[in-house]
Amino acid sequence: MFSAIETGSPIQSVNAADPKDFRTIYNATMQLLYKISYKIVCDEEAAEDLVHDSYIKANEKKLVFPSIDDAKYWLIRVVKNASLNYAKRKTRERKAYEKAKYEEQRHQESGEIDLLKKDAVERAKKALDKLPKNLKEVIVLREYGELNYKEIGKVLGITEGNVKVRVFRARTQLSKLIGEDNVYLS
Repeated sequence: MFSAIETGSPIQSVNAADPKDFRTIYNATMQLLYKISYKIVCDEEAAEDLVHDSYIKANEKKLVFPSIDDAKYWLIRVVKNASLNYAKRKTRERKAYEKAKYEEQRHQESGEIDLLKKDAVERAKKALDKLPKNLKEVIVLREYGELNYKEIGKVLGITEGNVKVRVFRARTQLSKLIGEDNVYLS
């Protein structure tokens, strides 16, 4: 973790408690953080709230980051973890609701391509939820967060090679779970 102690070069470091630096951090990371959170929680308002909560944490802790990239990676971790926790809670709530009120409405007759794509997206999301946490993380950061392997490694604290292995394994498992070549993820 980063502390509130100033690092060597004041030109490159950014202080989350300083309004100017905070604006710089916000402008550099907001879209990416929102995109990651939204792909995990699938709720615009919740994603926005989770991202804003991460900024509040950095500001309240008066964190000083050696660079804007370090701030970005720290915020990605915070947003990713908060979003995953939120998604788990919502999944538990949804399962409880479905258990109380379950009706068979699986099959819908329609030849529309959009409907087929929507079905494929739903199956992909369900398959994604079945992946182990370590594989789901890398796929979300790679496909939805649009981070490269090196950036994912920094976010997760693992090597770039390990990221590549996890992405390969995640894609292989998704293919098996979905059972199709043409999969629509979004």
